[in-house]
Amino acid sequence: MDLQIKGKKALVTGSSSGIGEAIAKLLAKEGAHVMIHGRNAKELDRVAKEIKKAGGKAAMVQADLSSDAEAKKAARKTVDELGGIDILVNNAGAFPLRGWKNTTPQDWLDLFNQNVVSAIRLILEFLPRMRKQKYGRFIQFGSCVGTQPFADQPDYSATKSAHILISVSLAKELAGTGVTANTISPGPILTPGVEKLFRQIAAEKGWGKKWEEIEAHVLEDDLYNPCERFGKPEEIAAAVAFIASPLASYINGANIRVDGGNCASVN
Repeated sequence: MDLQIKGKKALVTGSSSGIGEAIAKLLAKEGAHVMIHGRNAKELDRVAKEIKKAGGKAAMVQADLSSDAEAKKAARKTVDELGGIDILVNNAGAFPLRGWKNTTPQDWLDLFNQNVVSAIRLILEFLPRMRKQKYGRFIQFGSCVGTQPFADQPDYSATKSAHILISVSLAKELAGTGVTANTISPGPILTPGVEKLFRQIAAEKGWGKKWEEIEAHVLEDDLYNPCERFGKPEEIAAAVAFIASPLASYINGANIRVDGGNCASVN
């Protein structure tokens, strides 16, 4: 299927590893000109080189989006180097594992700035341009915990809920403009960071060292899903690529779960 995104210009935040990297690589493979973003210069360079080696187009920007000035720098460099912007994928964010007993109000503020306001900064930067060109895709990243939160991630869960609501409000704001806003909500996805986290937990609980054993234990608990496995970053990337395409122009204000059925909900 031709997704019709050849020549489109995309900024994917948090794309120096994990899900963001998979998204950037797939968009580039489909012909989009991609801006790679992250805070690790070495990893940014690696991803950009791999995209170019595969025949894609990529530039890169190193920026801390928790800062107004750094977000403006990222937006400006994206427009200057790509010649515009058609797709913004707000993927960057942190996922601390901490509960009510060991969080402070400042922790909440810091995480909201890092996970939510960072996305708002870029949305506000690109909103006038997309509205004027009458085409654009704002794609936020939610999570299953955005609608079914865990006790031990209250602040993170709240930031994911915020992304879901942002997309709905933004879709209404952009009614009739040709610009859409949607949320992708992954379930358990096997990224290097997730694997590292669960290997640490497995060591504490004596689950063994083989990933197959660890995965089985994790899925027995809160992350069970009918597919009985973790998802792959490439599976999230596929959903993002479709939502980013002109073929998805009638999908707007939606929260699309890509979670193997982990989130027990009819919507």
